[in-house]
Amino acid sequence: MAGTNSERVLLTEGPAIILVHPQLGENIGMVARAMANFGLAELRLVSPRDGWPSEKARSAASRADHVIDAAKVYETLPEAIADLNFVYATTARDRYGYKPVRSPLVAAETLRSRFSAGEATGILFGRERTGLTNEEVALADEIVTFPVNPAFASLNLAQAVLLMSYEWLKTSMESREETSFQALSQNPATKDQLQGLFDHVEEALEARGYFRPIAKKPKLVDNLRAVLTRPGFTESEIRLVRGIISSLDRFTREAPRGAGAPENSRAKKVDDAGDDL
Repeated sequence: MAGTNSERVLLTEGPAIILVHPQLGENIGMVARAMANFGLAELRLVSPRDGWPSEKARSAASRADHVIDAAKVYETLPEAIADLNFVYATTARDRYGYKPVRSPLVAAETLRSRFSAGEATGILFGRERTGLTNEEVALADEIVTFPVNPAFASLNLAQAVLLMSYEWLKTSMESREETSFQALSQNPATKDQLQGLFDHVEEALEARGYFRPIAKKPKLVDNLRAVLTRPGFTESEIRLVRGIISSLDRFTREAPRGAGAPENSRAKKVDDAGDDL
């Protein structure tokens, strides 16, 4: 699978993800995949409708087997959260009560702080169709709600878990600009290499009568050089561009690379032209 790397450290920490009466195994599998993407690994299932274990869940998890294999099943929600110190309930609906309502960003930072202090934490997610009941929300300490289109606030289960998992992982980053990998470093081209590219392009264009009228050639060359210096070429890019120009110089559409020696093809065309005279 693209993006997986067994040689790198697998993150497996953070709050438990608790699915209350999930329905489809496929949805549970996609939740596991979202968790694994962002370093969460503890999945708790409260009375899944289609039973457990589930091959459909494993298939949909796309190799997040460590999450699927470690998933725990509970009969009731109170049993599922009994050992936790702090729990969030997720909802997109207006709730009337005395529970504080937090954004995903604030909720993730709170979870990180409590996790770092050694507390066991969790996030509740409700049924695919109806979400959490008021009674289930009442078991949580606080509510987290997502900033969504108020006229279209419905998120599927995996989307909701992914949003919270993403916010959780962000709290471990030293800065908001941090990325998981960097582009490979490359050596910038030298001025001599750039000059070689200029000369190569100029010669190829000159051979094809590009500089017309001839009086405008100096200005055209200046413009061409201004364009070619703007990108800040690397050594490998210079080689790539010059290889392209060389290919266009040596081969034609009628005699492409691999079709035989291009010189023979050109010679044959000259002979054929002579035969027609």
